[in-house]
Amino acid sequence: MATLSLREPAAAPPADPASGTPRPVQPILPWWAAIATAALGGVVTDLAYPDLGWWPMVFPGIAMALVSLVGRGFWTGALVGLVYESVFYLVHIQWASQWVGPIPMIGLSLTGGFFFAIGAGLIALAYRWLPRAWPVRWPDWVLRVVVLPVAVAGLWTAREAIFSVWPYGGFAWGRIGHSQIDSPLVGLYSWIGISGVTFVVVWFVALVVEAARARGIHPVARVVPPVLLAAALVLWPAFPVAQTGMMRIALVQGDGPAGYFDQRSAGDLLAAQVQATQPVIDQVEAGERVDLVLWPEGGSDWDPQADDYTGSVWSAISELAKAPLLGQAITQTADGTYYNTAILWDGRDGDSAAQGEALDTYDKRHPVVWGEYIPDRAFFELLVPDLTKMIGREYAFGTTDAVMDVPTASGPVRVGVNICYDIVDDALLRESVMEGGRIILATSNNADFGRTDESAQQLEFARIRAAELGRSVVNVSTVGISAVIGVDGRVVESLPWYEPGSIIADVPLYDTITPAAAHGRAIEVVLAALGVLLLAGAGAVLLVTRRASTRSARSADQRPAP
Repeated sequence: MATLSLREPAAAPPADPASGTPRPVQPILPWWAAIATAALGGVVTDLAYPDLGWWPMVFPGIAMALVSLVGRGFWTGALVGLVYESVFYLVHIQWASQWVGPIPMIGLSLTGGFFFAIGAGLIALAYRWLPRAWPVRWPDWVLRVVVLPVAVAGLWTAREAIFSVWPYGGFAWGRIGHSQIDSPLVGLYSWIGISGVTFVVVWFVALVVEAARARGIHPVARVVPPVLLAAALVLWPAFPVAQTGMMRIALVQGDGPAGYFDQRSAGDLLAAQVQATQPVIDQVEAGERVDLVLWPEGGSDWDPQADDYTGSVWSAISELAKAPLLGQAITQTADGTYYNTAILWDGRDGDSAAQGEALDTYDKRHPVVWGEYIPDRAFFELLVPDLTKMIGREYAFGTTDAVMDVPTASGPVRVGVNICYDIVDDALLRESVMEGGRIILATSNNADFGRTDESAQQLEFARIRAAELGRSVVNVSTVGISAVIGVDGRVVESLPWYEPGSIIADVPLYDTITPAAAHGRAIEVVLAALGVLLLAGAGAVLLVTRRASTRSARSADQRPAP
């Protein structure tokens, strides 16, 4: 019976110089040290993300993973990758165990680790195959400072891109590109997007690793490329955007009992949101102007379109604020399908107690797997029946567009709208901008995660979207962190965590389309394809070389003896 061994594949003997194929790269670390280093690398990488947000730590974290992969075979490389990414996620998403125990967190972490394991195995093959396939007559420094680092970065980017969308909609949380909003690399987001930032960060680290371990290459050829690349990345300016208007938005953080397991009575969510909106009403009555009142996900117990009382309350808020209200509610269609829906409500015409009307709606396009729906429910009921039963009401995937036209005194303003987890969906956010959104409104309910890092991580995503898409972002949550974010990704104004409050802010509008918004998907595909094609090309060269050597050996054996 075949058994799985952790021993590395035996190194090939020195190649015949005439073949032009150098011997393979040897591991830097023994397998047990590589696994320990990878585990530590996962912890170090997490330090680059909120709550701590020490962005430089992502560089040594990646370096520890790559050093552990150098010279490994596919299976040992995959084991190293599984350990690195699983440890990273276990630290990074501890909030997933806040109320439901460790099983969802462990399951999600191991799933992320599995996908990274495949990518890590391919990166390990790149470290073994590319040097062997590289002709000795070609400059070795080109392999070390260009080809191999690009292949590693491309394969890392490809793995991230796949797991961000698959399976079950993927899990786009904790990408390397999510770690640099406070770094000097912030200007790159508007040019190459999140996947592009992942690529250049891993590219730089891989280049440094090659410069450190290269032998027989002039010191200048080893040091200058990383220095030049670092300088180019740091000095690269953000894509220029021009302000084309202003919208006055009142965002309201109600701090209601909006958590799944919070104890509340009927109407508590709506009451908390109304109470927190009262200071906005007072300021409007004192002469303030507001173009839109923005409430978070989880800010209303019922649908104003289906419940007369809720409709009258929403209309009263709109009437007193002299502006439409953009809120959120759980809606249900005639066939019993549930949606998580953002509703643009206008109750300004006539009596404030009138029903008002929904000017537009947006159904959440990216509901959270295992939070808002359970895929393959019958299967998972067999595995974890208690957890499955906790999700009694499932939400469908929305199909509406993610933009709305908000009527203002100076004319309609098109805004991009997303709900909670939508903020990590690259395609959806780009779509809202390409369809004319001049500002991004992000609503969320973070009450289920308590005082964990989840809310700070989600705010970081909103900041990245501002820098990437060239749009101001207004992020409002039931319990925080609610903030107004400038187009450079900086927080302009925010509300304290777990306190009711409101902000009235003049938020700039923009029409410029950044390269990341226009071509983000193509950039991601090209960068990922670079890694895949370089690895495939090296594999093809080695296959052809091996077959040629086999034919040559057979021909020699068939020659008649002298």
